[in-house]
Amino acid sequence: MKKLHNYVLILSVLILAICCTAKTADKNSNDITGKTWKLIEINGQPIQLKNPKNNPYFKLNMTDMRYEGNAGCNGLGGTFEIKQDIMRIKFNQGISTMMACDDLEIEQRFTKALLAADNYSVSGKILSLNKAKMAPLAKFSLQE
Repeated sequence: MKKLHNYVLILSVLILAICCTAKTADKNSNDITGKTWKLIEINGQPIQLKNPKNNPYFKLNMTDMRYEGNAGCNGLGGTFEIKQDIMRIKFNQGISTMMACDDLEIEQRFTKALLAADNYSVSGKILSLNKAKMAPLAKFSLQE
C-alpha cells in the first residue's frame, strides 16, 4: 500500500510540473514585445515588394510603451497599449517620415493594419494582427 501511495505522489508531482511548464510556455509565447516582427502577409495576401530590402517591420518597447519600425521606406513610431493576458493591442496614431518610394501601396496598407488592429494571436513564430474576429489584417514572422 505504501508503494502505491509513493507512485501516486510521484505521478501527482509530475503532472503538476508539466502543467506549470505548459502555462509558462503559453505565457511566453504570447509575449510579442522586444522582438522585431517582419511583415509577410497583408489582408490574406503574401506581400510582393518591388524592393525586398525594404520589408516593413515593427518592434514594441515596453519600457516607454512605444512602437517603432519601418513601413517600407518610411520610418514610423508611436505609442501602443497591450494586455498580454487577453491578447489585446492598440496602436495609437504616431509619426512617420514622408519619402516617396516604390512600395507606397504596401506601406499604406501596413500602417492602416497597425492602426486598425485590436487583438493579436501567435502561432509559433508567426504573429497575426486582427480586428475583432475577422480574418487577420496582417501577418508577421519573427525576425531572428
